[in-house]
Amino acid sequence: MFPEWVQFEKIVKELSRFGQIHELGTVKTKDNEFPLIALSFGSKDPKAPVLGLFGGVHGLERIGAQVVLSMLQSFSELLLWDQMIRHALEHIRIMFMPIVNPTGMFLNTRSNANGIDLMRNAPIEALEKVTPLVGGHRISPKIPWYRGPQNQPMEPEAQAVFDLSKKLFFESKSVITVDFHSGFGVVDRLWFPYAKTKDPFPHMAEMYVLKENFDRTYPNHVYKIEPQSKNYTTHGDLWDYVYDEYQKVNSGAYLALCLEMGSWNWVKKKPSQIFSLLGPFNPIEPHRVKRTLRRHNTLFEFLIRSLVSYQSWSTMSDEQRMKNMIRAKEHWYE
Repeated sequence: MFPEWVQFEKIVKELSRFGQIHELGTVKTKDNEFPLIALSFGSKDPKAPVLGLFGGVHGLERIGAQVVLSMLQSFSELLLWDQMIRHALEHIRIMFMPIVNPTGMFLNTRSNANGIDLMRNAPIEALEKVTPLVGGHRISPKIPWYRGPQNQPMEPEAQAVFDLSKKLFFESKSVITVDFHSGFGVVDRLWFPYAKTKDPFPHMAEMYVLKENFDRTYPNHVYKIEPQSKNYTTHGDLWDYVYDEYQKVNSGAYLALCLEMGSWNWVKKKPSQIFSLLGPFNPIEPHRVKRTLRRHNTLFEFLIRSLVSYQSWSTMSDEQRMKNMIRAKEHWYE
């Protein structure tokens, strides 16, 4: 086993009496089998606002899983004494899936055990030209960013994320999910859809209001908030697919966010780690790991408060929504 999995198993055992454990299938390497596990807490009302936190989609980006596990560990302690959290959970639901790709983490590969990149695996095509290879390809699983064979079902891990999402928030009118990644840039970026096109996405007004709330409340936060497509576009983006499927059945507001931690900054501080397998994607020095694990606590707190107070960003009059769409378009797209 690997350290993150040992930690996750321990937390699952401790939290089984507080929430619901979702077993979403199993995946295998040559000699090991791993269950796909998520946890959810709070309201059982299918229409309750939902916060979802995901990590470990890419096996080399271990820090993403570690951050979600750190949040889950802190959350487990808060459940024991914090009345504010208990009150919040009467009104909202929080879901955690810290290790989406356990075989990739076990094997130290970006892809899963089948050599498929789970963030290029969804049945969705980019509407514009993508960057060669990085944008997803079907050449060979030996090359990173491999999408998998055409006209085949999604990989079990990707399907598990979709099934969990459909079960836990497709009836909700106010949803925020965050998928934690690393490996791009020198600053932490909060990306929102789309990855498939540079066109504005339908909930840019809600995203703009949420950003304004965050900027005003925490003016010294560390994130650059922007559309993912400002950096690159891809085929097969899993969260584009979840978002589009949600849109088909629900008129509510869903913000599918990706936190891309700026790993180039870690390499900049210690250039020698570029020569290690995990070095380009993770902080290696212990003090940098600790700093990263505590760095995103403010975001976690803000998102919980934003779901409890969902009216502040997901409920607008037609006039308000039009004004915020114009502001969002001017800010991000023009």
